[in-house]
Amino acid sequence: MRAVKMIYEVSLNVCLFSLLTGWAATAAFPQVNLQGRWSVLPYTTPINPIHAALLNNGKVLIIAGSGNNPPVTNFQAAVWDPRNGNITTQSIGWDMFCNGMVVLPDGRPFVNGGTVQYNPFHGSPNTSVFDPLTSQFTDLPLMSNGRWYPTTTTLPDGNVLTVSGTTLTGTTNTRDEIFSTSTWKWSPAYALGWTPPLYPRLHVLPNGNVFYSGPGYQSRYFFPATHTWSGIIANTNYARKRTYGSSVLLPLSPTNNYKPVVMILGGNTPATSTTELIDLSAATPVWQWGPSMSQPRIEMNAVILPNGKILALGGSGTDENATTASYNADLYDPVSNTFSSAGKNAFPRLYHSLAMLLPDATVWLAGSNPQRGTYDPRMELYEPGYLFDSSGNRAVRPTISNAPAVVNYGQTFTVATPDASNITSVALVRPGAVTHSFDMDQRLINLSYTIGSGSLSLTAPPDANIAPPGYYMLFLLNSSGVPSVATFLQVTAGPDFSITPSPWQRVIVRGQSTSYSFQIVPSGGLQGQVNLSLSGVPAGASASLMNSAPPAGGSSGLNIDTTNLNPPTLPQTYTITVSGSNGTLLRTAPLKLLVNSPGDFSLSASPSAVAITRGGISGKVALTLTPSLGFVGVTKFSVNGLPAKVTGKFNPVSLTSSGTTTLTLTAASGALAGTRTITITGTSGTLVHTTNVMLTVQ
Repeated sequence: MRAVKMIYEVSLNVCLFSLLTGWAATAAFPQVNLQGRWSVLPYTTPINPIHAALLNNGKVLIIAGSGNNPPVTNFQAAVWDPRNGNITTQSIGWDMFCNGMVVLPDGRPFVNGGTVQYNPFHGSPNTSVFDPLTSQFTDLPLMSNGRWYPTTTTLPDGNVLTVSGTTLTGTTNTRDEIFSTSTWKWSPAYALGWTPPLYPRLHVLPNGNVFYSGPGYQSRYFFPATHTWSGIIANTNYARKRTYGSSVLLPLSPTNNYKPVVMILGGNTPATSTTELIDLSAATPVWQWGPSMSQPRIEMNAVILPNGKILALGGSGTDENATTASYNADLYDPVSNTFSSAGKNAFPRLYHSLAMLLPDATVWLAGSNPQRGTYDPRMELYEPGYLFDSSGNRAVRPTISNAPAVVNYGQTFTVATPDASNITSVALVRPGAVTHSFDMDQRLINLSYTIGSGSLSLTAPPDANIAPPGYYMLFLLNSSGVPSVATFLQVTAGPDFSITPSPWQRVIVRGQSTSYSFQIVPSGGLQGQVNLSLSGVPAGASASLMNSAPPAGGSSGLNIDTTNLNPPTLPQTYTITVSGSNGTLLRTAPLKLLVNSPGDFSLSASPSAVAITRGGISGKVALTLTPSLGFVGVTKFSVNGLPAKVTGKFNPVSLTSSGTTTLTLTAASGALAGTRTITITGTSGTLVHTTNVMLTVQ
């Protein structure tokens, strides 16, 4: 079977695209050079492909987490190599189901948020990066709260904005945060001033601001410079939410001064086939109706092709209903503002389906998970019409003989190609990171160029607003509109690096020793060594670097001994900062050291049931903290599960070592009557214990 699992061979010189006939079910169409061709791959995906990101080595990271299957605790990810069909699965440390994902400027996918609870869904505060070189995930510092269904956006400075998602308690997160790739930590959480939908559709504009296009019908801007959101700047014509519709920033081109136009497509149930466009270069942007797709779509996908056209596909007329599946694929042409047919795919592609442009200019289509616990493992491949000539044969493709690995903004650079005289378009396409009907990373920028003898002289995008830093696929298109196989290049402001600790936090008991490792991750062609130093080592602790000057791409570590550490109270958290310098570049990363009390504690409540009267008599519960094995820590208390308009206050709010605190419960006159279980939690560092009380509101 492995011998036939060849989709394409990616090469800078030639694309040896295997003929699919004979080993995959193929849907044949007339005028294949216009509609393209669909095929079913001869193998399936072993995990539910809910999230995917294209790596700069041509492979695809697929993330399922628990895969929309609550009993699953062996959370899964996989790496698929389209060139040979190999799919390698791996277990991951937390549930990345329903995360937000982009790819950092250095090429590592950034996986943000996920699931800590089903029904109702509570969001995870976790974030990880995935290293394509080692195929390993590394956890990052926690966010201020959880996010399930967040949207992440790579900003022009290379930092990552995260917006929305449900919190650790299941409410919508109305604060945004920005992760800094230079300090490796999160910003404070800033209030949005409005309640966003889950998975908001966000696009970085050529002026550096971020545009919110949906799925709600009221559009806004985010201003990174001031960390503020605008009021409503436009309303869509479709006066309902385009839930699980898609949104695309149309190709940016120097020929029209990179005019930003955003297109929204489909959504809602019953679904709409309508589209709308907004020109954000206008003094007063207004949504205008676009052409309709051939079918209504919810749970659809939209993919930018190298020729600037948009492939709209998948979904259904009624959400999660395969009998209403939208099999037609539609091809939108921004120049003519029209749709044409791109044939039909084979299987319903509903909730948790995804589509992505691959480096050989084909489109991968996978997933469908309308019923919890099951998914469609079959995968499809779309070969657009530009890969065929008018006779239905394979078109002769232009080739790239040589290209730089890194280019700086505004730089003129040379790409060698024997087809230089026949090239009519050059495009940079940012690799996709797609989930839930929206690609958080895709973007196309056309480049200006001049033709030389056996080469092209290209001009890189002028700044990071046009092309946020990171890896892009470089495509050359000839006079027939046939694209080359892409080569990856990194667009950057210059050499850079980050320091990635593992783990970011250690938990010990006073007197113990521990260690951290950290990787020096280069970007933009960084050379030389990185000189490391430490700050924030607590008095009484000793710390030593394993290598104070690792090379770019190398690693180091830190050993800490707390034998002589004497914290005033326990638990105690310390932040130790690792700093690295390379020339004028200075980058940092925080290391957390949590020193717990020795021993443990237990928690008991008296009485175990309490009744309170609305607008009247309060109830009191005594919480007793009992230490064991020398426990001397400070324990803080919280209560969960209180009904609306019922409050609880602890006095005192914390205890040291042992003692009793009193929880006073009060119900306002508008509280609902009834009986429920509330949970009281005591926390001391990583030691957490709970006890339950039955609360009756009368």
